[in-house]
This record gives sequence, C-alpha cells and structure tokens, in this order.
Amino acid sequence: MPILGILASQAALPVVTGGTLTSDATYFYRTFTASGTLGVSGAALACDLLVIGSGAGGGSNLAGGGGAGKITNTSTSFSTNQTITIGAGGAGGTGNSNGNNGNTTSCGSTSSAGGGAGGGIFNVGNNGGTASGGGGGSKYTSTGLNAGGTGAFSGGSADTFIANDPPNSAGGGGGGAGANGSNGTGNGGTGGAGGSGNNTYSSWATATSTGVSNAYGGGGGGGGGTNTGNSGGGGGGTGGSNSATVAATAGTANTGSGGGGGGNPLTNGGAGGSGLVIVRYLKTAV
Repeated sequence: MPILGILASQAALPVVTGGTLTSDATYFYRTFTASGTLGVSGAALACDLLVIGSGAGGGSNLAGGGGAGKITNTSTSFSTNQTITIGAGGAGGTGNSNGNNGNTTSCGSTSSAGGGAGGGIFNVGNNGGTASGGGGGSKYTSTGLNAGGTGAFSGGSADTFIANDPPNSAGGGGGGAGANGSNGTGNGGTGGAGGSGNNTYSSWATATSTGVSNAYGGGGGGGGGTNTGNSGGGGGGTGGSNSATVAATAGTANTGSGGGGGGNPLTNGGAGGSGLVIVRYLKTAV
C-alpha cells in the first residue's frame, strides 16, 4: 500500500451523532433524555457509558416512597449504531395499592433496571433487585412493621397504623442510589426520608446539566399522616400528608429517582423519574 494510503487509514476517526452534545476540557458528552440512536460510523469509538434505570412510583395512602433505578458505569467500544432506550418512571399507586416498579434503561447491550415500588397501606415495599427497594406502607395493626423492599439499597420500614388514629402513621422512604431509605415514625406521622442519591458522577452531571445538585437517583419520601416525608437528594419525590393539598410529588425526570408515597386520606403516590443515558468520549478520539 502507498505511504499516503497507510497514513489515511491510520488517520480514520469515528463519526458520532445523536443525543445532546456538550463538552468539558477533556471529553465530549452525548446525553439521551429520550429513546433514540447513538450513531457511530467510520471507525470504532472508545467511550464510557452512564446508564440509569428509571425510578419507581410511590404507594398510595400512608405509603412508602419509590426506590431509585440502578446506575451502571462502564467502558466499551462501539463500531456500529447503538439503540438507546430510556425507561419511563413507574406510575404512582392509587387507592391502597403499591406503586409501579421503574423500567429498564439501556444503551446497546448495557442495561440498568428500574427501582422497586413503594408499598401502599398494609403492604410491604417492592424489592428492587439490582436497583433500590421501595419503602413499606403503614400496617393496620398495633404491632410490627411493614418492611421496605430490598435491593442495592433498601427501602425504609413503615411505622404501625394506629387504629382510629391514622395521622400518627407513616410510610418508609424509598432506597436511593446512594443510601437506604429511612423508617417512618408514628410520633406525628412523619414519612421516612428517601435514601440519598449517588454523586459519584458529579463531573458528568456538571458537563451535561443533568441530575439534581450533581447527584442521580434519590429515593422517594414516605407519605405521612400529619407531616410530609423528605425526599432523598438526587431528585426523589416528596411524600404527601393528610392534607389533600399536600400531594406526593414525582421524582425528577431523567434522574432515575423514586416518587413520593401518598399520605392520608387516600392520596396517590408520585411517579418515578425517568432514566438517562450519557455517552462520554475523549475529544482526541474524534
């Protein structure tokens, strides 16, 4: 092969398209907040991935907060287009039901599971598997606790439901991507705080203007009888209270955060936050 041909083949670089393009001093970032395609042509692209499953919905009525989705960070190489699927957040519970689990987010063959849903009154929180578990819903008995779901981080337990005095009951907080959810407390009916989010990827969050306070995956706060439950840092929803005007809130979109648990009487749970994919690669690679 002529020398010029050798030089041309050595100089081949990948052409990359898709998502929202941002950068810092070292890297380009392509952020996907909705499903789409990462386009790669011309040569292989060495890159790092951040894939976040969606958060789960909180339960209804003195309920547990939803758990956060799994966060996967890995290095890989792509030589062809990759399909991006952003998991929708799990819906909040209605009536006395648990919320809905979060959904899987993926980039090619790399995927992250959604979180486990918060328990409605009388119910335990859903397990999160490789993601985080939901908080437990209040239990209609004078003894015992309704446990939070297990997972990478567990949801908090609910306090007992005191007969004829529901304002003094409360749901547990959903597990976050960085810590377990807190238990609900019956003294005043305060919902458990959602587990904190994961701030390991703060440089990614800064470069792409994503996350909440440079964190992802906060757990949803538990619903309270009288007092609302605090959400976990990273975008978790806040639990509701016994005032119909204090509704549970949803997890922040594209953070993988859980929704807040519904309060009393019969307030619905908040939806989980949708997932996110970020593809990062060196500026010198393209």
